[in-house]
Amino acid sequence: MSDMTQPAQPVVLMFAGQGAQHPRMAAGLYGREDTFSTWMDEAFRLFEDDGARLRSEWLAPAPSPMFDDVSVAQPLLYAVNHALGRMLLDRGLSPVAMLGHSVGELAAATLAGVLEFAEGIRLMRGRMAQFADTPPGGMLAVAASVEEVADVLGPQVHLAAVNASRQLLLAGEREPLDNAARILGGRGLVCRDVMARQAFHSPVVAGAVAASLPDWRSVRLTPPRLTVYSAYTQGVLGEREARDPEFWAGQASATVYFAPTLTTVLTEQPDCLLVEAGPGNSLSTLARRQPAVATGRSAVLALLPDRCRGDEADIQAVEAAERRLFSRPPVPTPPVPTPPVPTQAVPTQAVPTQAGTAGSTPLAVPAETGGRP
Repeated sequence: MSDMTQPAQPVVLMFAGQGAQHPRMAAGLYGREDTFSTWMDEAFRLFEDDGARLRSEWLAPAPSPMFDDVSVAQPLLYAVNHALGRMLLDRGLSPVAMLGHSVGELAAATLAGVLEFAEGIRLMRGRMAQFADTPPGGMLAVAASVEEVADVLGPQVHLAAVNASRQLLLAGEREPLDNAARILGGRGLVCRDVMARQAFHSPVVAGAVAASLPDWRSVRLTPPRLTVYSAYTQGVLGEREARDPEFWAGQASATVYFAPTLTTVLTEQPDCLLVEAGPGNSLSTLARRQPAVATGRSAVLALLPDRCRGDEADIQAVEAAERRLFSRPPVPTPPVPTPPVPTQAVPTQAVPTQAGTAGSTPLAVPAETGGRP
């Protein structure tokens, strides 16, 4: 929408990764918001034989036992993140930067033009098979500092992500990870299983990473056209990393340094509005712990509810976010022509005027619903 003004604050888009998935994430927009629906349908088409299965998993009212598996969660997170990002970009939003967590970084890179969406889907299809054969494992969220968990880290339990100063993710095969949870819980540290069936961001998936390298080497990778911050380098994604297949393939087994990267973003993009443009509110919650946000220098906006709360909740959340992000410039009221002075004394009538109105443009959606949340 070319006549929409940009937000008063510079906008940084954030995209969530594994653990943020939930049934019917953003599904209230499906069939009701054109750009989002078009890109989701394109994703299901490109997934070929898996497309109908993934669409059913996404729109089902309750998760199947496989919903958190790499074969479902990862492709759906990539598709939903990308479709939501496209929706905002098509509305004319010009973000100063983007960053993502895990597979969210791949969505950000796709939106920035590092790779084509069809290639991203092809990589996701390969990932579904490559990672399905990794040893059974999982991920554990721990409310602690790195120092407090250092003694349980080692060959079997790995630091998967640093999400906040006292919020970590650990990863490993199931038995050692459960043992680490018992030890840390015995110290009074809060631990919670993450919705994942694979030990992402740990050496446990190194075999799958190696298997994915030929796929990555066949992809045409180009420098980003929009600024992307990488949670693996903790800085701006440069041309060298963007065009390096090993950099991208290796992300699945590397530690995600989301908190330090977000600190860098808030330092280099001061007074910005962080918009979580993916499912849920997990990154918004983490962002609010940053000093730049806590002190009010920067702000946070989630595009969607924290979880599935019905189709209308999705629509209302996006409309509210759009009102904050965009507004039409005021329409000037045309001057009312002055009537000529009558030559005879005749009754006169006030000339009615219609004031121009200015306000936000709501999200245009047709009445039909497209899918089940």
